[in-house]
Amino acid sequence: MSRVTLRKQIISKGMESLYLDIYPPLYDKENGRMKRKHYLNLYIYSKPKNQIQREFNKETLLLAENQRAKRQIEIQNSRFDYVSESKKKSKFIEFFKEEAAKRKNCYNWLMSVNYFKAHFGEGITFLELNETLCEEYADYLLSGPAIGRAKRSITKNTAVAYYNRFKLTLKEAYKKRYLSSDLSSILENITLQQTHRTFLFLEELERMVYADCENPIVKKAGLFSAMTGFRYSDVEKLLWKEIQGSTGNYYIIYNQEKTDSAEYYPVSDQVIKFLGPPKDPESKVFAGLRYDHTVTELKKWLVNAGIEKHFTFHGFRHTFATLQIAAGTSIYTVSKLLGHKNIKTTEIYAKIVDSLKREASEKIKINLFNIGGNILDNNTKQMLKLN
Repeated sequence: MSRVTLRKQIISKGMESLYLDIYPPLYDKENGRMKRKHYLNLYIYSKPKNQIQREFNKETLLLAENQRAKRQIEIQNSRFDYVSESKKKSKFIEFFKEEAAKRKNCYNWLMSVNYFKAHFGEGITFLELNETLCEEYADYLLSGPAIGRAKRSITKNTAVAYYNRFKLTLKEAYKKRYLSSDLSSILENITLQQTHRTFLFLEELERMVYADCENPIVKKAGLFSAMTGFRYSDVEKLLWKEIQGSTGNYYIIYNQEKTDSAEYYPVSDQVIKFLGPPKDPESKVFAGLRYDHTVTELKKWLVNAGIEKHFTFHGFRHTFATLQIAAGTSIYTVSKLLGHKNIKTTEIYAKIVDSLKREASEKIKINLFNIGGNILDNNTKQMLKLN
């Protein structure tokens, strides 16, 4: 069993340095050696001469003991493959910056960090990292944003390079026990085809409505996202008091998790009816919703609906956007509903619809040289430009 002991070491000028004696020793990534002494950069008087120095020693020793206890817990948690709460709540961007710094000013690493910061800010913790958020980062990069000094949109190749650095960081975070699951292993690589977005056709979405899902909260949250385009983070924290209005004029007032800005979002009567009778205004609409449940239950739900796709919760948002544009909704309206800052992000869905239309046009083919057993005459061939 690992043991962490607080010890003192005499230094100059009547002071003692406090350090942690850890046994068995831990691996030090900086020098590549096993290390037993871990100095706290805390000092006390060897022989306090007055009340002030005695109080100073007392408070410093309490602080050192607190550090010792934390390190003991962290070592035990690591031993039992457990991610500590302190690591979960730490900011991902700081870890990302550290990983980039190891590459000695590698431009792709630095810009991958900058683009993550530009899209999400600096407040995202490891606890908040999930597959949906990672997919949103991929979407953002593929939209070709321009944040550099030259204000030039990045290419699809560049987006792939930045996202790969992000995935390497996730893998390292899992190794160092900041993440309880290996996100990097379940994320698909973003492709150079910009219109690649997994979504459900309307017929498939209707099959999801009637298919069994063992977790009713997951099913309700997923269908709500498909009907509104809400992100998982916004679905999870939605409160009943944020749903306002009356028949024919319902709307939701909420703060977008990503942009932290107040949004006024109109919703149909069907959505309100789907949510059911309102409850305590301060309670969550989707109380009990957990992201890990969406991952496991969504897979089984898709199987029950007879749908074979790699589809995550974020796909419901893609479904909303694609079906809206396919139904004729203005791209500018859809962009506002999705909360996109840049219309280019929304244009990806328009390209999906255009691609589907082209694909559909190729499905009906007839032999214009032989209709009803009659060969077309030369004049008709010339008119159809089939010579």
